[in-house]
Amino acid sequence: MQNADIPQCDGGLDVARSKGRSGRPYRRLRDQVRAASRVCWICGHAIDLTLPPRHPLSWTLDHLVPLSKGGDPLDPSNARAAHYRCNSGRGNRLRARQPTTSRRW
Repeated sequence: MQNADIPQCDGGLDVARSKGRSGRPYRRLRDQVRAASRVCWICGHAIDLTLPPRHPLSWTLDHLVPLSKGGDPLDPSNARAAHYRCNSGRGNRLRARQPTTSRRW
């Protein structure tokens, strides 16, 4: 589908694109991943679901292939559970940072 075929809203944003992370399918995917996974895929530690949303160790939905790199927001194989801190630290990189070994043994 070409951009000319996508209906435009008043702000010039693509209507189809703006529904990606705010619609019912996205909320359903988020709820499924939250119910199925309680371990951060980046660091491997448990995620406490009782923490407030902006707490560094709270649960967030992360995408294996970042949305800015062409990842599908509704693809279940692209969705992972992560800590807020781990997700933010990863940014839009395709791979998580590997922990570095200390030079002091």
